[in-house]
Amino acid sequence: MAEHTSSSITIEAAPADVMGVIADFARYPEWTGEVKEAEVLVADAEGRAEQVRLVLDAGAIKDDHTLAYTWKGPDEVSWTLVKSQMLRALDGSYFLAPVDGGTRTEVTYRLTVDVKIPMLGMIKRKAEKVIIDRALAGLKKRVESAPGA
Repeated sequence: MAEHTSSSITIEAAPADVMGVIADFARYPEWTGEVKEAEVLVADAEGRAEQVRLVLDAGAIKDDHTLAYTWKGPDEVSWTLVKSQMLRALDGSYFLAPVDGGTRTEVTYRLTVDVKIPMLGMIKRKAEKVIIDRALAGLKKRVESAPGA
């Protein structure tokens, strides 16, 4: 099994507000930086995305890939790679834990990336860390700047 990278951040908002931003794929290009397009291809009966196509431009890595999402209650979502031009694997998850009685949220992001081109494990872990840190910082800024946050 591939190694994963994880990191956490505390956001000044309730878990439901944080998950609302995570689940709003159409708005990812507004706050993620690397995601240039996001399109929900398949949604479940509750309207949550099950498959999402993402166009990524992260400088050296440009890709058009599809991810399958699994929603585990109101506080966890995970994803796996369905198809990609550059990636062999892109598995990750967000886990939300209420802090201070639910007024704040600790968000833990886990990610495993495997590219089709050869790359040293150390470089892969560093790339995962950069992706995670940017995503968490963008998520925090987006949630905390939302009206009513």
